[in-house]
Amino acid sequence: MKLFRVVSGHISLTRRETLLSAATKVLSNLGSDRSFSKPSEDSELKEFLDYLNNLKNFEKSGVPKGAGTDSEDGFDLGRMRRLMNLLGNPQSKFKAVHIAGTKGKGSTAAFLSNILRAEGLSVGCYTSPHIHSIRERISLGRSGEPVSAKVMNCHFQRNKMILDQAVELENGRLSHFEVFTAMAFSLFAEENVDIAVVEAGLGGARDATNVISSTGLAASIITSISEEHLAALGGSLESIAMAKSGIIKSGRPLVLGGSYLPHIERIIRDKASSMCSPVISASDPGNKSTVKGISNVSGKLCQSCDIVIEIKDLRSSIELLDVNLCMLGVHQLQNAATATCAALCLRDQGWRISDESVCAGLELTYLPGRSQILTSKEADALGLPGATILLDGAHTKESAKALADTIQMAFPKASLLLVVAMASDKDHLGFAQELISVERLEGVFLTEVSIAGSNSRTTSSSQLKDCWIQASKETGSSILEYHAEEYINFLKNHSVHCTQEINRKPLLFSEGSLMASMRAAHHILKTRTRDQPSIIVVTGSLHLVSSVLDYFQN
Repeated sequence: MKLFRVVSGHISLTRRETLLSAATKVLSNLGSDRSFSKPSEDSELKEFLDYLNNLKNFEKSGVPKGAGTDSEDGFDLGRMRRLMNLLGNPQSKFKAVHIAGTKGKGSTAAFLSNILRAEGLSVGCYTSPHIHSIRERISLGRSGEPVSAKVMNCHFQRNKMILDQAVELENGRLSHFEVFTAMAFSLFAEENVDIAVVEAGLGGARDATNVISSTGLAASIITSISEEHLAALGGSLESIAMAKSGIIKSGRPLVLGGSYLPHIERIIRDKASSMCSPVISASDPGNKSTVKGISNVSGKLCQSCDIVIEIKDLRSSIELLDVNLCMLGVHQLQNAATATCAALCLRDQGWRISDESVCAGLELTYLPGRSQILTSKEADALGLPGATILLDGAHTKESAKALADTIQMAFPKASLLLVVAMASDKDHLGFAQELISVERLEGVFLTEVSIAGSNSRTTSSSQLKDCWIQASKETGSSILEYHAEEYINFLKNHSVHCTQEINRKPLLFSEGSLMASMRAAHHILKTRTRDQPSIIVVTGSLHLVSSVLDYFQN
């Protein structure tokens, strides 16, 4: 059996420094400078964006019931295939790794893409949603930069007549996501990428990305299964598993992230067996991934991890010790392990991927809005001097638990104040239940944010308030409802003894304005905790995170 061992602290410094230097540009473009797009650049895309905005956008309106299932109610994948045929079937001109799953798709795609780039491969990566600019959904080449507005606009202009023809043939039923996915695949073919890493949008079986054939598929990955988009994916955990299993292709390997409920994993494995697809699991008993601690590396919080993978069917192993992940949390370590399994799977197929490249790619991966800690300069720009602010796009019960665990691990002694806004189709109660009992919770500000530029999926702060009150009753966690301005005045006008009586319980506030919520949160947190460690966590939606980050852009 081949044994690949990398002890992070003992890799040849020359080799490791070369890899890190070559990939530094990747890190900066993945968000370390948070300068994803400039208004002048995206103005070049106005015609293309206007074109897309005239199409049906389910991110704005919400996904119809059953749309992601492999049934009569599901999206018409034939429509997407006809569009790809008009474009010359570009998806057949490159190898691809296809990723589905409830949570972890984007992070796993980022980890794997950076592993491949660290090896020097030209990678096309397609993910959703975006933070600042739609260009972030497509990255090309060895640098990991978002596709430029110029390249995107030129590609659109060259293909506009074909798109017009397709829209007419489909009687206007082509969607925003279908057309943009087609443009991404067409760009990958035009740029002659070595390999593409493609994140499914919804489900898998009927998703627009699922036009990749078995001959073009290097591997499929299913990261996790939980109850999100329940109505759109059939109404049960079992139907969600079936929908996501739709990306499995005949004879092509499947990488499982996990962990899964036993009967859900059985559904996926049975589908793989029926397709004669070998299964590799990052959660197999022989694989060990552990977080050893949190440290400050070059001014950024990182978690030091060991990742030990042994894939008996491939007769290969890899041991990565003291890997410094910028992506915090046990869930991100699981995503890193899943990407590592996928890299070993590709290596078994003949792709040259060194152990050093795996380590460097994992360490260089960073995504905004995933346990992202703002710099002191950014906190100052928000009018929150001295505040520690964490942004995380968690929006499900499971991701809320992962966030709570991450906060406890990274800030074990800090008092916490949450700022929350959510889309209307999420499990608001389940989300609240996971966070309301977190240790040292000082309060929760409930606010509102537009979803994909529209208010049609926005949840009002009053609706969220009802869910948090219900969660407090069901979990036995006391919480006091207040109006922020009244409470601040109360702090000013009452004795220390009176305020200490109130301060023993978390407070619940409902505010319409995001920035007003954050500034009130900062004031209240400072008053309640004085000189003790504290943190403001902004969460509930990536669209909320985007709104905060857009403040710096504007």
